[in-house]
Amino acid sequence: MERMKAICVLLAALSAPCAWSAEQFLVYIGTYTRQKSKGIYVYRFDAGSGKLDPIGLAAETANPSFLAMHPSRKFLYAVGEMYGPQKGGAVSAFRIDAGTGQLTLLNSVSTRGAGPCHLMVDKTGKCLVAVNYGSGSVASFPVKEDGSLGEASGFVQHAGSSVDPKRQQGPHAHSVNVSPDNRFAVVADLGLDQVLVYRLDPAKAMIEANDPPFVKVNPGAGPRHFTFHPGGKFAYVINEIKSTVTAFSWEAARGAFKEIETVSTLPQDFTGVNHTAEVQAHPSGRFLYGSNRGHNSIAVFAIDTRKGTLTPVERVPTQGKTPRNFGIDPTGSWLIAAHQDSDSLVVFRIDKKTGKLTPTGQQLEVGAPVCVKFLPLK
Repeated sequence: MERMKAICVLLAALSAPCAWSAEQFLVYIGTYTRQKSKGIYVYRFDAGSGKLDPIGLAAETANPSFLAMHPSRKFLYAVGEMYGPQKGGAVSAFRIDAGTGQLTLLNSVSTRGAGPCHLMVDKTGKCLVAVNYGSGSVASFPVKEDGSLGEASGFVQHAGSSVDPKRQQGPHAHSVNVSPDNRFAVVADLGLDQVLVYRLDPAKAMIEANDPPFVKVNPGAGPRHFTFHPGGKFAYVINEIKSTVTAFSWEAARGAFKEIETVSTLPQDFTGVNHTAEVQAHPSGRFLYGSNRGHNSIAVFAIDTRKGTLTPVERVPTQGKTPRNFGIDPTGSWLIAAHQDSDSLVVFRIDKKTGKLTPTGQQLEVGAPVCVKFLPLK
């Protein structure tokens, strides 16, 4: 009898899903390939303990400043942020080996512009959209069944300027995000002070201007990165030049934004030079995080989930220089900050009740990191 019980317990354990699998991740780091970096680096991350362990160089490639995952988790895509007529930008497709973390190049295609700096794959996995900061344009690409990319099938060149004579003499498309219902691609253009909305056709890998085509932010604000609230009713753009965050309501049926408020990411007594970079909502929808480069901090806000408004919680030093990007792990327990100018990654614990950040003491060296992406292992 006892033997039968033991066998039953063993069979139940073997048939149950592995508890650790939901907490194990690969973390890919996009970089600028300078003296200390050769491309995309990969780490193992345990969300149970918050421990981040280096694996090494996953793929050697030039200036993979931003990364995106395919929804199948089998492929990774990276922009090649190059400038100049002889160094046009590109986007590259890689196959992921989940066992080793290594990346195998599938192919690279032109982004039809200079300085590609951000990209996103739609939820069906059939279309990739990338933006060119240098030339201020947007391109869409078909994703093939093997994960490789076709040549650009859609392209839009932005035009215009705004009030800052140094930063806004022309368009500078800086990020692209796909709407929760996968019907729209939203592009923040720093040079135009606009958040533009495109209708997205994943099957044809095409984009076209929506009606209304954009929403404006305050003149000279310089919208950079953008995030939808997990609830789908609100969205937030971080404005690089003015160091602010603008909250919007989102009308999904029409693809239309309406401004709710704009708040500063900085303390009132700060007088130095600062440019914001990344903005992300916590998976719970209760908090928003934005990075300050110059003040070298992450601003934490509480989100009113009924109104979408923001209340400052704290501004936490990131223990590095120029936190260009950060990543929140899918469990909502940890934040990894990437410091471009101090060549470091710093791990923080997230208090899920307050949203506050506490450094864990982990600091890892990697050359000029500018993007953090988590890949669940399960």
